[in-house]
Amino acid sequence: MSEKSKIKSVKDRTAFSREIGTKAARKLRAQRHVTRTVWFGLGMMGLIGWSVAIPTLLGAALGLWLDQRYPGGHAWTLALLVVGLAIGCLNAWHWVAKEDKAIREEQEDNDE
Repeated sequence: MSEKSKIKSVKDRTAFSREIGTKAARKLRAQRHVTRTVWFGLGMMGLIGWSVAIPTLLGAALGLWLDQRYPGGHAWTLALLVVGLAIGCLNAWHWVAKEDKAIREEQEDNDE
């Protein structure tokens, strides 16, 4: 066997070993995160939807109660519905940002 073919053989084995190591690490990460399935993703979408819907409905209910209790020139229902919607959207944005940060940190830890 010539010197060049020996060097090429060693390089091929090294590249193959790295590829196998990368695939093994990916498989181990996937096994650790079994909870992140399609159902997990759908559940998160539902959770985000409810985190917006509940404050919106609570704001509308409080606005209706205030309109019935204290009738006047202001429409509390619409105002509190918008406030509830804004609070719900901020809540959902905060939660998604926190999850995104956790995913990015996990990926950075795995890349090292």
